[in-house]
Amino acid sequence: MTGATLARLAAAVLSTEKGRKTVGWVIAAILSPLILLAAFLCSFGTAAVEHNNFAVSASFYGPAFTDKIPTEYKDHITEMRTAFSLLDSAVAAVNAKAESGGLDPLQVKAVFYALCFGDDAPTRRAAANFVECFYHLEERTDTTTDVLEDGTVVVQTTVYYVAVPLPLETVYEKLAAWQGEPVTEEDKANAAHIYSMVVGSTGGDTFDGSYTPGGGSGVELDISDLTSPTTKNAADLVAYVTNAWQSGWGYVWGTYGQVLTPELFQYKLTQYPEGVGQYADFIRSNWLGKHTADCVGLIKGYGWLSPDTMTIDYGSNGMPDVGANQMYYNATRKDTIDTIPEVPGLAVWKSGHIGVYIGGGQVIEAMGTKYGVVKTQLQGRGWTHWLEIPYINYD
Repeated sequence: MTGATLARLAAAVLSTEKGRKTVGWVIAAILSPLILLAAFLCSFGTAAVEHNNFAVSASFYGPAFTDKIPTEYKDHITEMRTAFSLLDSAVAAVNAKAESGGLDPLQVKAVFYALCFGDDAPTRRAAANFVECFYHLEERTDTTTDVLEDGTVVVQTTVYYVAVPLPLETVYEKLAAWQGEPVTEEDKANAAHIYSMVVGSTGGDTFDGSYTPGGGSGVELDISDLTSPTTKNAADLVAYVTNAWQSGWGYVWGTYGQVLTPELFQYKLTQYPEGVGQYADFIRSNWLGKHTADCVGLIKGYGWLSPDTMTIDYGSNGMPDVGANQMYYNATRKDTIDTIPEVPGLAVWKSGHIGVYIGGGQVIEAMGTKYGVVKTQLQGRGWTHWLEIPYINYD
């Protein structure tokens, strides 16, 4: 999207009550900066109803400001990034109480951006209150049985609570109460658009060229080929994704290597009514009962794998929950795809999609819902950049 959408956004948001609230920060400014900001926005083109790529990219990935951008605009992006940091912390706290995954931090931030663009960053408590609109707590019980030395059987039941994501429509109902006004269809469309800008296609990539599908359907994680299971390194990442391919892993948006149980499937249907719901019949017929991952989830699953328990523990081992684009932008060593060195374990990236280079001109990737984890050739897939994945050792 070009900078022309900045002006389109300005005209769109000013046409509604919600829009006028959104630009309240401009109204509060003195006339001179307002004229400067208007000139900045209008210099890019005409009006429309969508948010602009520049503001979204700057908010989610970090700003790259020029001297031509008004101070007030820079300050607003800074406020949004501060808000995102608080939201990430609140989501992490919730997900520590979740089972089989939890809230999608990018989804939470996309909705916040759509509703609160122009507002000051919230307090930590306000950020937590916002995140509370995305889940509810369900009571669970854990029963253990012990046999004492005298033969007495002791049964102990522990009650605990887990965080479960709510359907988006329920989320919006709660957010309407939170902000004191309805969440409009335009707000919802903006949130969906921003989310898709950040994560790409929720059904994964599409490809009409040749690829090699995976093999079997084993449900046991295998780390026998890992050279150093207690560390996170490039060679073992290659072994991990190769095993995922050989085992015939499927693709479901928002998963990262878990076995897709009926409960997890329903969980993801609730969380992603479009990204998972539109493929529900295919997933049910092809991926239920198998390990599944989305493109970046294939990588995060390795990062979160505990060799001691053989479980994939969300957010563990210092690897954050990020999307494919954020993983690319977080990388400190990266370059264009034509310069890729022969280093198995590098990631290859194009906007909205990521895979793992395994050497010899080949890539393993969780391609999309209708493909699963497949092997492809490096050339001809449209990759634009390579990167060293943060938190993976390439020495």
